[in-house]
Amino acid sequence: MHTDRRTLLQAAAALPLATVGASSAFAQAPAATPAAAPPKDVTRALAHYLVTATYEDLPANVRKEGVRTLLNWVGVAIGGSHHETVDIAVSALGPFSGPQQASLFGRRERFDILNAAFINGVSSHIFDYDDTHLKTIIHPAGPVASAILALSEMQPVSGKEFLNALVLGVETECRIGNSVYPNHYDVGWHITGTAGVFGSAAAVGKLLKLNEQQMTWALGLAASQPVGLRESFGSMNKSFNPGRAASSGIFAAILASKNFTSSDAMIEAKRGWANTISTKQDYNEILGDLGKRYEAALNTYKPFACGIVMHPAIDAAIQLRNESKVTADQIERVDLKVHPLVLELTGKKTPGQGLEGKFSIYHAVAVAIVEGAGGEKQFSDRAVTDPTIVALRGKVNPVITPGIKPEQVDLTIVLKDGRKLNRYIEHAIGSVEKPMTDKQLETKFSDLADGIIPTAMVRRVMDACWNVEGLASAADITRMSVAS
Repeated sequence: MHTDRRTLLQAAAALPLATVGASSAFAQAPAATPAAAPPKDVTRALAHYLVTATYEDLPANVRKEGVRTLLNWVGVAIGGSHHETVDIAVSALGPFSGPQQASLFGRRERFDILNAAFINGVSSHIFDYDDTHLKTIIHPAGPVASAILALSEMQPVSGKEFLNALVLGVETECRIGNSVYPNHYDVGWHITGTAGVFGSAAAVGKLLKLNEQQMTWALGLAASQPVGLRESFGSMNKSFNPGRAASSGIFAAILASKNFTSSDAMIEAKRGWANTISTKQDYNEILGDLGKRYEAALNTYKPFACGIVMHPAIDAAIQLRNESKVTADQIERVDLKVHPLVLELTGKKTPGQGLEGKFSIYHAVAVAIVEGAGGEKQFSDRAVTDPTIVALRGKVNPVITPGIKPEQVDLTIVLKDGRKLNRYIEHAIGSVEKPMTDKQLETKFSDLADGIIPTAMVRRVMDACWNVEGLASAADITRMSVAS
């Protein structure tokens, strides 16, 4: 007999929290300090929440952010669908794909749901233009939306069911990400892949109507499939990670639906996911205020198609360019006061291709000043080899500065005539504090979809996303988003 939801969640909130770091295998713990008892039932308590949470439980603001997450994701998935990376994936996997069960956004090919989810996940991330949970730098929609939209073409899924699963998936991966960030990320894991697989498994499991035990196993099987290392940044491999997280989550949920077992404590056990891949474990971030505090409500959307830590600098550079009509030939140098993470993540001085430019603060500032924008065209192979931009990026001087936060920048353009133009950014456009408006999201969507799906369909797809809760079949969105 199952414990009722409220009782179990109250018990879960009282679980002992663990913040014990992993130590060297040769280190000896002090004899006088007994090891803390490991927490219990984290995985199962999360599973219980997932199988009992309903669409009606979602607050209005969370539903709205879920809809915005969907709209933004569909736009970037269509926009990236003809990048060379996606062409290669389609060509490589086509001969091995199973039944043509699901569509590829912006394309005509159909694949089995595992490969369709993978390719759509790659497509949505290749421009680095997708949504971002700023507390963890997770890109939540890729692993989740890719998976459940593919599944929606195989079985009936209403719009309300879909939105509930999307929010629950995003909530799951962001909470699990919170529990290990930043330590997990700092050692080199790409958290979108490692946490994203939980989001995919949770969302697919919800649509498959797993029971509590099966959902516990699905989360356990997801824990066995962490994917993604930060060394991949700047290559096609980076977009592999959310794509693989999407397909791996489907894999986990489908196996669990047939009672393929796992440990019931795969997240929290001594040799489970959190302890194995991070020196920080804060399980209250997973279970605290479940159903009350929503990480999914904190999702943000990129106005610039590159690493999020560069957005403040791009915002500042564009503002100064537009206000003072600055041109590259007038500039002596550009000084930036930045957080250490900016150079750690985006310190490529001489990017040779567009994907590398997405992780070059030097290129980002230079192209923002020269072209007054930071969209996908500004991070193309063309842009990173443009002589004017190349010359200017050699004058960009980022300096790690105490007191500057990752979301801030203090940028000064020093002109050859001695003038100095300064802009301090506390919160860039696209942040939680300065979110993109619905209209700005539509403009971004239209720009990305232009020339890929028929012009007449762009408005229809956006309307379907905005009105997903009223759709009889969520798969309508995918079917409208393919090339003519």
